[in-house]
Amino acid sequence: MRVRAQSPLNLKLLLIIVITSSLILFTLKSTLPSSSSPVGFLSRKAKGGPGCSPGKLPTSVAQALVHYTTSSITPQQTLKEISVTSRVLDRASPCHFLVFGLGHDSLMWHSLNHGGRTVFLEEDAAWIEQIRRRFPMLESYHVAYGSRVSQARGLMEAGRGPECTAVADPRYSMCQLALKGLPDIVYGIEWDVIMVDAPTGYYDEAPGRMSAIYTAGMMARNRRGGGETHVFVHDVNREVEDQFSREFLCEGFMRKQQGRLRHFLIPSHRDDPNRPFCPLVRTVVA
Repeated sequence: MRVRAQSPLNLKLLLIIVITSSLILFTLKSTLPSSSSPVGFLSRKAKGGPGCSPGKLPTSVAQALVHYTTSSITPQQTLKEISVTSRVLDRASPCHFLVFGLGHDSLMWHSLNHGGRTVFLEEDAAWIEQIRRRFPMLESYHVAYGSRVSQARGLMEAGRGPECTAVADPRYSMCQLALKGLPDIVYGIEWDVIMVDAPTGYYDEAPGRMSAIYTAGMMARNRRGGGETHVFVHDVNREVEDQFSREFLCEGFMRKQQGRLRHFLIPSHRDDPNRPFCPLVRTVVA
């Protein structure tokens, strides 16, 4: 989820438009009158709220607009890839959004989920401190990964075993792929949207995203109270991201692929122990 230094005008404009549009829609949702109070909008408009005058941008959104307008550093994801996730967040926010990775695009994700809770997991402790100094409102945690990209083939075979296809809390899973050392808060929240854009995975000794992809899928399947979880995986042009997302998030749950980004919609399996790990029939991908 690190960024590259470049200045494509179209992408910068998209970031500004997407963040602003999402804020407008969020504001409309929160200010439109309810059916039981036809004068609710006028009443709220007159009163405003503590620390928030009517029509005033939230601080995080204002900072995002300034940052992406003035910075020459842009996210790794393309305009079209960002649009896929932003449309989901437009419908789902405010929600619980878990992101594997921390970077300059994190302020964008945080702003697009305005009013929700967005948590970032990052492998590089020094990078966390650097980002925190610039954007202290971002909630991030350090994560240590014990895997290596060079181990991917063996982990794929292990992941096909019964201990890995049984739905369970990742903390107590017997599966070698399950991430058991994440912060407690990660296991205690039912995530509505999960983005896997880390850890590093472009050379053999890098941690790779094998466990992150598997754990994201298991969190979705183990979701309490039913419902579905949107899971996004970036960099599916690479072998690990391609094969592990197909295997453990399942092609049958895939809803869209745009460029290097895949979108999966995974239902909870808790209330239906007979539900197969992957659908028997593949769905149509837009």
